[in-house]
Amino acid sequence: MKKIPSKKITPTPPKFNMMWLYIAMILGFIALNFLYNSESAEKTTYENFEKNMLLTGDVDELVAFNKGSIVEVEVYIKSDKLKNDPKYKDLVPSGNSLSFSANKGPQYVFTEGSAEILNQKLVESQKDLPEGTPKLSAKWEERSNAWGGFFISFILPLIIIVALWMFLMRRMGGGGAGGGGQIFNIGKSKAQLFDKESQINITFNDVAGLEEAKTEVMEIVDFLKNPKKYTDLGGKIPKGALLVGPPGTGKTLLAKAVAGEAQVPFFSLSGSDFVEMFVGVGASRVRDLFKQAKEKAPCIIFIDEIDAIGRARGKNSVMGGNDERENTLNQLLVEMDGFGTNVGVIILAATNRLDVLDSALLRPGRFDRQISIDKPDLIGREQIFNVHLKPLKLAEEVDAKKLSAQTPGFAGAEIANVCNEAALIAARKNKRAIEMQDFQDAIDRVIGGLEKKNKIISPEEKKIVAYHEAGHAIAGWFLEHADPLVKVSIVPRGVAALGYAQYLPKEQFLYTTEQLLDSMCMTMGGRVAEDITFGRISTGAQNDLERITKLAYAMTAVYGMNHKVGNVSFRDSSGESQFQKPYSDQTAELIDEEVRVLVSAVYERTRQLLLDNQEGLIRIAEKLLEKEILFQADLEEILGKRPFSNRTTYDEFVNGGADGGGVPQTELPIPPIPEETQNSEPSEKLNEDNV
Repeated sequence: MKKIPSKKITPTPPKFNMMWLYIAMILGFIALNFLYNSESAEKTTYENFEKNMLLTGDVDELVAFNKGSIVEVEVYIKSDKLKNDPKYKDLVPSGNSLSFSANKGPQYVFTEGSAEILNQKLVESQKDLPEGTPKLSAKWEERSNAWGGFFISFILPLIIIVALWMFLMRRMGGGGAGGGGQIFNIGKSKAQLFDKESQINITFNDVAGLEEAKTEVMEIVDFLKNPKKYTDLGGKIPKGALLVGPPGTGKTLLAKAVAGEAQVPFFSLSGSDFVEMFVGVGASRVRDLFKQAKEKAPCIIFIDEIDAIGRARGKNSVMGGNDERENTLNQLLVEMDGFGTNVGVIILAATNRLDVLDSALLRPGRFDRQISIDKPDLIGREQIFNVHLKPLKLAEEVDAKKLSAQTPGFAGAEIANVCNEAALIAARKNKRAIEMQDFQDAIDRVIGGLEKKNKIISPEEKKIVAYHEAGHAIAGWFLEHADPLVKVSIVPRGVAALGYAQYLPKEQFLYTTEQLLDSMCMTMGGRVAEDITFGRISTGAQNDLERITKLAYAMTAVYGMNHKVGNVSFRDSSGESQFQKPYSDQTAELIDEEVRVLVSAVYERTRQLLLDNQEGLIRIAEKLLEKEILFQADLEEILGKRPFSNRTTYDEFVNGGADGGGVPQTELPIPPIPEETQNSEPSEKLNEDNV
C-alpha cells in the first residue's frame, strides 16, 4: 500500500496567553490596596500621645487633614525609636508588610474637633520643654473624599473576585469552549488530532504478525473511504472496535497504522486523559471530544488504555474518585450510543484488561467488534523480525526464520527489544555487522537479565548451583514429554538468579496429564539433585517450588486432573467471587491433601530417575564447573543421544527434523496457569534458580 507523504507543519507564532493579564490585574489590585490602606494604623487618644510620645521626643512628624467635620492626625514615630524602644516592639506598621510605605508609617492616628483645638493642645503640651528644644507642629494636607479609598479597598476587590469566579465556573461547567493553553481550560478534550496537515508515516505495511486484526481494521478504514460499497447492500458502519491483547502485542501500533492509512481526521488520546481532580471534568471532556469529532465527521477516535475509565460500575465502589470515574463512563456510554446520533464517528479502543470493563461498554452498538491480538505464532514472529531487521546492518548468517523459532512466547515489543539489544552488543564489540551470536546474547539478555560474571560466589555455592542445574538437565533429558534442555548455565544473571536453564519447546496449546507430570519432574530435578548429592537442601529451588505448587493446584482444582476431587473446575474467570471460595472447607482440605500427594509423588519419581543416572549427573556438574555454560551438543557428548524422538518447533521449522543442537533457546515447557484475569501473563520463559 502506498505511503502517504508527510507534510511539513508550519510553526505558528505563540498566541498571547490571557493568564498573564489575569495575574497582572490581581497584582495591581493588591498593590493599590496596600498603597491606599491606612486603616491599619493603631488608634490612640491625645492624652496617650502627649504622655508617651510627644513629651518623650519619639515623634518624627504629625500630619493632619480634614475628614468630614473632624480633624484626623497621623503620628509618625522616629525609626530609631521603633527599633530600640521596648514599648514599640509589638507595634504593627501602617499597611501590610508588602506595602511600599510599610516601614514609614503612620504608626498611630487620633482625632480632634478642629484645627484650632489641635494647635492649642500642641502649644500647651510643649510649653514646659527646655529652651532650644524644637517644637512640634502639625503638617496639614488636603485629602480626597473617603469614598475613593472605600471603593479601592473594598468594592474593587469584590468585583474582581466575583468576575474571576464566574469566569472559572463557565469554563468548568460548559463544554470547554475557548482557546487552548489557558489555565482555566480544564474541561476541553486533550485529544491529539491527526489530519491531512499532520499525517503520520506508519502504515499497515509496518504492522507484521497481525494479519487477522489488520483485516478487521482495514475494513473500517475502507468503509470510511468507500461507504457506498457497503451502504448499497444495506450495511451500516460499525460504531466501534475494541483491540484486546497482552502488553506489547501491537495494539497501539495498529491504531497508529489506521491513523496513517485513513484519509479522515484521527483523534488519539488515553483513558487517563479524562481523569482529573475536579468534579465533572471527565464528562465535560467526553462531551467536547465528541463535539469536535462530529464537526469533522467522518472521523476516528482512538482511546488507548480505556480501562482507566471503563471499569465495571458498582464493584469495589469508593466515595469520591470512583463516582467521578463512573460519571465519565456514563457520559461515554451516552455519546457512543445514546439518544443522539454520531454519524460517521468510529471509536477504536485498546486494553489488556477486558475482564474489568463494564458490560454496557462491550455490547453491540457501542463496540461492535472485539479484535483479539494475541502473542504472535512462529510465522508471525518471523514477519515481525523482518520488519525490525530492515534498518540493521546484518551479517549473512542472520536468519529471521531461525530467530523466530528460537523465541517462542515473545511479543512484538520483546522482539523489537531483542533486535535493539543485538545492535548494541555488536557495537560494544566494535563489529561492522550484527552476527547471529549477538542475537543469541541479546535473547539471553532480554530473558534472563544482565550477565554478572564478576559476581563473587563461594566455591561451595557454585558447586551447589552446578549440581542443581545438572539435576534439571538429567530430568529433562530422560523424560519423554519434557522439552529438551538445550542450554544450561551457572553464570549469574539478573537480580538474584545464580543459574538458569533454557528449553526449546514445541508450540502447543493443549497439554496432557503425562506432559504436565514430566514438566513438574523436570522442574523438581534441581532440588532432588541437591538432596541426593549433599544430603541437604538450599533456598535455590524457591522459584522451582513456586511454579510446581501453582501447577499442582491448577491440575487439581482447575483442570480436573485429580480422581478424588473429580472433573470440576473452581476457577472464577469473571472475578465475582474473589472474596469467597467457590467450595467448602472440606473440599479445600481435600485439594490441599491431593496437592501434597501429587508433589510427593513427583519428588519420589524424580529422585529415582536421578539415582538411576547419578553418574551422568556428576559428569554434567563437573563439566559445568569447568565451562560454566553447556549446550545441547555437550549434553549429547556426555549422556548420548536423547532416547526420544520428539521434534521441537525449531527442528520442524528450520532443520526439517534435524537436531537443533548448540542453539541456546528458551521457554518454560509448563503451560500458563490461569490467574484472576483472562489476560494474565504467561508463565516464565526461564527456569531461574534464585538464592
